[in-house]
Amino acid sequence: MTDISPIEIKATREFQRKVRLLSQKYRNIQADLHPILEKIRLGEILSDRVPGIQSIVYKLRIKNTDIQKGKSGGYRLIYWLQTIDNIVLLDIYTKSEQENITITKIKQIITNFE
Repeated sequence: MTDISPIEIKATREFQRKVRLLSQKYRNIQADLHPILEKIRLGEILSDRVPGIQSIVYKLRIKNTDIQKGKSGGYRLIYWLQTIDNIVLLDIYTKSEQENITITKIKQIITNFE
């Protein structure tokens, strides 16, 4: 039987800052994120790849349990498959407070992280 080592998840400063800000308004954000991050850590790709960017970046919709709008009004988590064993959480935002993130912004966050 082969042991599959969990994927290492890192977070950019941008992501950490946004979670802190969002947690002031949405007190359940950590509880909403936890099961999703566990699935990612176990290797599940849970979202659609962001087109138009060379890096392997995904955008995932997450239900915000502090509001009653389902995934469509919830969080958007942007993460980067840096290597097979490393994922970097790039950004998180709520659809109600921010429109879609631009490819330019994603590339900038990746560049600042590297």
